[in-house]
Amino acid sequence: MISVVVLISGSGSNLRALLEATSAVDYPAHVVAIGADREADGLGHASDFGIPSFDVPYTSFSSREEWGEELAEQLRAWNADLIVLSGLMRLLPESVVDEFGPRIINTHPAYLPEFPGAHGVRDALASGASETGASVIVVDNGVDTGPILAQERVPVLPDDTEASLHERIKPVERRLLIDAVRRVATGELDLTTPA
Repeated sequence: MISVVVLISGSGSNLRALLEATSAVDYPAHVVAIGADREADGLGHASDFGIPSFDVPYTSFSSREEWGEELAEQLRAWNADLIVLSGLMRLLPESVVDEFGPRIINTHPAYLPEFPGAHGVRDALASGASETGASVIVVDNGVDTGPILAQERVPVLPDDTEASLHERIKPVERRLLIDAVRRVATGELDLTTPA
């Protein structure tokens, strides 16, 4: 059984799916804490599931590095086997990635390396792509450039909007995340040498 800390910025829909999965007695991971970089609605899931939460508001610090130092302090306190970025809309400082990597994974609403960055769904639509997807990666010091753990294609429909396409990607992202955490926990995925 591995321990997991999840970091979010928003409503935490992927987080909720992961919490439901980890509630199953046969799931080989459990979430020990949930953190956020701002006041986030998703922290409500922590109280729903009886899990401790913390926030490290980015705007309370004078630099990304100072924010990273406090975030690292929080992460050290939980000593988790795995850190999951689940809708955390902020790049981690290099010092955090260097200390905790490769034990940090992230979901992304595109078929990487296509459409990295904060607007993957919008960028896929703007490019006229006929398909995009969802990916789970190991976090490195680039922008969505880490080793790919899992990914799956999602078609772009002719009448898609950013919202409708993102709604179709989310269930795929959740399924990939839940499976990737399970496979890390069982040793099927080695984060130091992902397939």
